[in-house]
Amino acid sequence: MPTFHRLSASAIALALLATACGAPTNEGGGLRRLSIATGGTGGVFYPYGGGLAQVLSAKLPGVQATAEVTAASVDNLKFLKQGTSDIAFTMADMAQDGAAGRDSFADFGPVPVRVLAVLYSSYTHLVVRGDSGIATVADLKGRVVSTGPPGAGSAVLANRILATAGLDPTRDIRPHNLSVAQAVDAMKDGKLDAFFWNGGVPTAAVLDLMHSPGVTAKILPLDSVLPALHRAHGEALYFLASIPKAAYSLAADVPVVAVANLLVVSETMPESLAHDITRVLFEEQPTLATIHPQAQELSIDTVTKGATIPFHPGAIRYYRERGAWTQ
Repeated sequence: MPTFHRLSASAIALALLATACGAPTNEGGGLRRLSIATGGTGGVFYPYGGGLAQVLSAKLPGVQATAEVTAASVDNLKFLKQGTSDIAFTMADMAQDGAAGRDSFADFGPVPVRVLAVLYSSYTHLVVRGDSGIATVADLKGRVVSTGPPGAGSAVLANRILATAGLDPTRDIRPHNLSVAQAVDAMKDGKLDAFFWNGGVPTAAVLDLMHSPGVTAKILPLDSVLPALHRAHGEALYFLASIPKAAYSLAADVPVVAVANLLVVSETMPESLAHDITRVLFEEQPTLATIHPQAQELSIDTVTKGATIPFHPGAIRYYRERGAWTQ
């Protein structure tokens, strides 16, 4: 069984909200419980997953879904294979690695993962102290840097970005493996020069940092590292996007590396259940968007774009019903 991090008071409130609307018992007796592996409380996966748990519990008879706090993508995929989670949020690059059983999954083995939907894009935030003098990835050499918690896709991508500047994350920086919320607290305390975070915008913890009195922080452009990422990992996964200045009250939009985020399940999930989860995801999109604005990006027109692993047959059936399946 996975060991989940302790919930904050706000996370507990959201988890209770997700389970309070428990669906009625089905005719066979008992509830079907679905565990949704999300991410840390300071990111986007968790509130999005909490909203999904709420609508699945309310709209699918005999189903009770709960969002779990996790380290995010890598661990989520492992939980999926182990059967301790039924639905998972993940970055597309980690899903591709998991399906192939490589890199973070080399010892764990291939994950039988299938896509339900492409949800939204994650933006790579490289946040640095305003007085640090750090202007490029190469300037991180010798600095105190959090790459993200073990088990998170953010940490894997951070290491890949460091490699584009010729930096070894075990030797050339003073590494820490903090969640985004922990990294923000450490930067407020003056204990951290920079941190990587890959997530939606706005990310609550980053927003808190940018608006904290007495703290100056900035997000560095990362467009220059994209060609090297493409050479090392192919052109299908990583793309250029901009963090809009309005998201964090920045001076200007910031060009960064982005990657698609997926909602995934095991290939063993029954076709009918995968179909119904996908259907509710789209039918309740307006509700999800009130919980986190990233849900506004969910669109039937783009829902299959950005995934490099197969879709679940249940999701394919739903998209065919909507006339959206063109593959």
